[in-house]
Amino acid sequence: MRSDPTDSLPVLGRGKHRSPKRGACFMEMASVLAGERWSDHPACTHPLLAHLARLVNDFTSDAGRQRLAPLIPSVIGLQSADRRWDHEIALLVATRALPFASALRRPTVAVGILACERLLAQAEGRTPDALRPSSARALAHDPAAAGWAQEFTRQLGSDHATRHPGPAILEYAVPAIAHSRGADADDILFTLLSDAITLCERFTSRAERATAEVQPVERPALLEVALPG
Repeated sequence: MRSDPTDSLPVLGRGKHRSPKRGACFMEMASVLAGERWSDHPACTHPLLAHLARLVNDFTSDAGRQRLAPLIPSVIGLQSADRRWDHEIALLVATRALPFASALRRPTVAVGILACERLLAQAEGRTPDALRPSSARALAHDPAAAGWAQEFTRQLGSDHATRHPGPAILEYAVPAIAHSRGADADDILFTLLSDAITLCERFTSRAERATAEVQPVERPALLEVALPG
């Protein structure tokens, strides 16, 4: 029977740790399994996915945190320079959070959804008004919050951002889930991180298939045949 590689590692704890003797967070364990130096920001994982993992680790209860351990090996190697990964991860988190967030938090989460939709629309060559079904469903949970976010986004314009909103969206959305859902918050956060990992795995498989399709085909060398004089 194959053993879980996380069995011999420290118990998951909240926050950053100086060494394994003091415990470990989700991404610190990932750094060890990946053969990197001890760090909660290892190079083996996409930065925004790693940020989500750290937040889920910290906002999961002490009783529920160890359940995250089997997910750790899955984040190793999920890396890409494609900025669409940032858009997609942030959108997943925002759409998942809005129905669970308190009424006071929903307008801000809705702004995050619209910001990601705008970025994805630019990448996909579509109009920002043509929302994805998942975004439309999330915004439909609170039409008033959605309307406020649309007006706020319109007044703000499309050129205000100086950096990607992904980290800010995650830092607002994950606590929104944790603070409003009580006993079932751990389950929601676990599923959110698991789904984000699956999303990135799908992007990786798609990129690998695309790379394979453009590989040049090796052709056999032509034989030189001496023609009769």
